[in-house]
Amino acid sequence: MDFALTEQQELIRKEVAALSRNFSLDYWLEKDRKHEYPDEFVKAFAEGGWLGLMIPEAYGGAGLGVTEAAIMLHEICASGAGTSGASPIHFYCFPPEPVVRYGTEELKRRELPRIPISTAGAISWPRWPGAKRPTCRPPAAPPPGSSSRARATATPPSPSRA
Repeated sequence: MDFALTEQQELIRKEVAALSRNFSLDYWLEKDRKHEYPDEFVKAFAEGGWLGLMIPEAYGGAGLGVTEAAIMLHEICASGAGTSGASPIHFYCFPPEPVVRYGTEELKRRELPRIPISTAGAISWPRWPGAKRPTCRPPAAPPPGSSSRARATATPPSPSRA
């Protein structure tokens, strides 16, 4: 079995490495210290056309696969960004896959073209009032009789300080 990268994969590796290295270790240290989302980093990847790597070409993406996404994420980590850089980009690659594989044509046409150009989040994450970034953490259970929509606008619980 040949594990050598193809010419296209090698180009992906080089291009992603070059783009990632535009963000210094000091950039990542500051983001960590301030607990900030790397908006500029994600925007640079959006502008470079990398967010749609696994989206089929018919919906505005590159139509590439898991191997190419893994190469991209590896190079992001290797640049010094680590998972602080790879995780935000990861969310443009893998979470849309159920839509790509199992979504209706209507759903694919509506949602998939937005992903390669979006910097607001690949998925419509619920936003809590006053939240700076989307979050996956659900709030406390909604009161009986309230709709699930009310849950998405509820105030999130305070973090536990054990």
